Amino acid sequence: MFDWELVIATKAALCQPKKALHQPTSDGYTKARAWREKRHGREMFLDEAVDLCRQCHRLAPFCNFNGNTFAAIARNLVDEIKLPADELHVIRSLAGHIVARTATGVEAGQFLKFSRGLTVDQLKKG
Repeated sequence: MFDWELVIATKAALCQPKKALHQPTSDGYTKARAWREKRHGREMFLDEAVDLCRQCHRLAPFCNFNGNTFAAIARNLVDEIKLPADELHVIRSLAGHIVARTATGVEAGQFLKFSRGLTVDQLKKG
């Protein structure tokens, strides 16, 4: 599972090249961090971790790049899967679309079906 320090580092890396403000919001930051911390240490299926990224994105914990930050984290979780490159690209892209809420219901359902055999802890060990 990703820790909050990874969220901060990912956000900073996205803001730096564009010299964008790297600052938390007054409302969403505390809620998103608490939401993530509540689930830390709990085994999750891949789709649950991607959905957690989606939920954190919706809470808008930062002044900008919320979607980019949490989509990048979701895609990085997928990068741990041992698949052929073309299949990995599709799953990785779909994870980002789920976080951004641009995936169709069919796509989200297929991702759920695919990911139910994979926990985030298994990905780290594999």
